[in-house]
Amino acid sequence: MPEPTACPAGGPIRLGYPSSPLTAHDILASAGLSEDRAVLAPYDLADPFSALRRGELDVLVVKFDPQEPDLVTSKVLHYESRAVVVGARHPLAERDTVSVEEVAAYDAFDRPGDFPEYLWDEIVPRRTPQGRPIHRRHRVNGIPEMMALVVQSDAVHLSVASLADVAPPAIRVVPVHDLPPVPVCLAWYRHAELPGHVAQFIAAAEAASSVAANA
Repeated sequence: MPEPTACPAGGPIRLGYPSSPLTAHDILASAGLSEDRAVLAPYDLADPFSALRRGELDVLVVKFDPQEPDLVTSKVLHYESRAVVVGARHPLAERDTVSVEEVAAYDAFDRPGDFPEYLWDEIVPRRTPQGRPIHRRHRVNGIPEMMALVVQSDAVHLSVASLADVAPPAIRVVPVHDLPPVPVCLAWYRHAELPGHVAQFIAAAEAASSVAANA
């Protein structure tokens, strides 16, 4: 099996990520970059693409499939499993895995700020696969506010497993076994020329994904 293509030398990659940096670190490693070759920055979930459009970031880690006319996305680099965020005292907290049908018994979160509605429908579906409504009653502006409310109540947040990387001790991140895994890719601004080293990083990340897919 050939080794993943290493990313050539260049300036730092200004890489945005949505909540946990874990996925960004994995993508950098797969592309052959050490972490000191990138500047990682969490982006604003209430307005997730604005920093990219303003030129403050070179590329974003994105999940699901953003359909923004001014953004370009890479091929899918990998998939991330689904999970639900609950407080440590929540009835679901000690489970090894749960069904989204069980999660629907508790109030969930609506989209923060200007987060695209069509993408939020992927993260927190309006209904379960069996047609049970998911009540998106809580609205906050970011992950810290969400986790604070989860600790204080029976609220739940459907998300991805990597949130466990940033969860405090009072939070549990429980796998959800009956939602499909989330595609992860990179996105960049269509109307700005990518610096050479950023384009090479994206190509290296895609090449590494192809190697993994054919292993």
